Amino acid sequence: MNNLGKSVGPDTSTPASLLAVERQLRWMIGIRLVVITSVVLPYFLLQLASPDETREFSFLYLLAGLTYGASLLYIALLKLLRGHWRAQALIQFVGDLLLITGMVYYFGGVASPFSILYFIVIIVASALFHRRTGFAVASLASFLYAATVVALYFGWIPPSAEAQVRALATVINDVSVGGQEQVGQVDGLPAWKLFYNLITHIFGFYTVAYLTTRLAQNISRAERELQEKQLDLADLQVIHRDIVESVPSGLITCDLDGMITSVNLAAQDILGKDLDALLGRPASTTRLFTDQEWIEIKSHISPDRRLRPEVTYQRGDSERHVGYSVTLLTDAEGTRTGFILIFQDLSEWRKLQDELQLRERLAAVGELASGIAHEVGNPLAAISGSVQMLTAALEDDSAHRRLLDIIFKESQRLDRTIKSFLQFARPKERSSVRFDIARLLSENVQLLINSPEVSPQHHLDLVVDPPSVTLIADPDQVSQIFWNLARNSLRAMPEGGTLKVEGHVVAADYCIRFTDNGRGMNLEERGKMFHPFHSFFDGGTGIGMAIVYRIVEEHGGRLAVDSQPGQGTVITVALPITPGEPTPIAEEA
Repeated sequence: MNNLGKSVGPDTSTPASLLAVERQLRWMIGIRLVVITSVVLPYFLLQLASPDETREFSFLYLLAGLTYGASLLYIALLKLLRGHWRAQALIQFVGDLLLITGMVYYFGGVASPFSILYFIVIIVASALFHRRTGFAVASLASFLYAATVVALYFGWIPPSAEAQVRALATVINDVSVGGQEQVGQVDGLPAWKLFYNLITHIFGFYTVAYLTTRLAQNISRAERELQEKQLDLADLQVIHRDIVESVPSGLITCDLDGMITSVNLAAQDILGKDLDALLGRPASTTRLFTDQEWIEIKSHISPDRRLRPEVTYQRGDSERHVGYSVTLLTDAEGTRTGFILIFQDLSEWRKLQDELQLRERLAAVGELASGIAHEVGNPLAAISGSVQMLTAALEDDSAHRRLLDIIFKESQRLDRTIKSFLQFARPKERSSVRFDIARLLSENVQLLINSPEVSPQHHLDLVVDPPSVTLIADPDQVSQIFWNLARNSLRAMPEGGTLKVEGHVVAADYCIRFTDNGRGMNLEERGKMFHPFHSFFDGGTGIGMAIVYRIVEEHGGRLAVDSQPGQGTVITVALPITPGEPTPIAEEA
């Protein structure tokens, strides 16, 4: 009746509790108006239905008027004394007790049924505030009720007209039923009944105050525990969300129909799609599989079986290797509720795997090349010397002389190939010194311009920034990197083109970039670029790029290749600047 289910309990210190008290006060105003109206309106209608009786202003109308006026005052106090809810509540409690006391007096004191309204005020006071407030209201109710009943019993105050009418009706009824022997008890109630009524009412007031306070405390405690559990649940939900969003693997959940229900940040990043493009759409929207493949995946999946395929995912102009797995999503009872799709971008892992395989292959080829060079080198030297001796004994224009010249040239070419094998298999010991890498690039570019490998159709462009940077490395091996990469770029432009050589400082690395507009390479050619014995040009040994890879690796650097067929090639060599940051060299040096 008084919205006690929403009571905030004894604690009114928090803003939420204060708002709850304000709601309770508004409810009390409304209930008070309903109660007094429900009492006055039937009384007024009964007077209208009895035309023979004199209609006079009743004390009940006065109480009603006072109640309506007090309610208007309470409504004004809600705005004037905002925040002082305890004071407003006490004012309303006192007003309600006075109103109920007036109704008890008007309707016959001990015989009045409206004494039950005291309990409502006590319940509200005990539920809203501390036990002291409930007992204080119970004490005031006991005093007002006892004072009214005792005063009426001993005639200290005159009874109301309504009470006199009821008493007269009781007397007539008793006389008609019991005879003259009942007349002695008409003027007053037996004393023991009066005290019994007082004791039961007062005991009931305090009992209700105590029980309501205990109930309010239990409700308040239960609400606090519920709030704590809700906060813990909210914290767990936040932690769960943070964990899911922080996982580097893509995580997507689907319902039993294959519609996407949740997507984490890693999944959006790997797939290159935002949340709106995935949420609520079929699982095949990820483009990791087709609709038909998804049907097959669902038909083969089981709690003890997980699918772990790997696919090539096209994202824009780049290809990514993505591995994914699909598992069942079940609730706490083991009922299937959907599917979990977990996937990872394996591009870097595949790249490292390819590099590891390349290193293993280079090591094996190095051992093989070392053995071949050792076994072939000495016989080849003997063959070359014998051919030179035979050539000197023949005439210059003889056919045999020309054949011997061919044998000699091919033996020289084979000797150069063997020396390249030896250089790859047993590179010389690296000597790290401090030198100006920018100046070294400038010197090598100048030598390359004047070399016969550069035709008039070729154009060389050098850009270094800053103009002087100290690098600790082997300058001879760095020059070897330059010449191998520059010659490959020129061979990729047999009919001319532009070769751009750039040198820049990026973080703690010095990056040398070779850019040409030659024929370019496809994906397969890029994968075999640094493999030994894979030459893309006529007359090449296929060792130069493998040597470049080994030198860069021994210096702790990195190689990056970007090439498309018909669009040229960009090769970037990143060499660490050690120790520390790059140090510009003075102009005098």
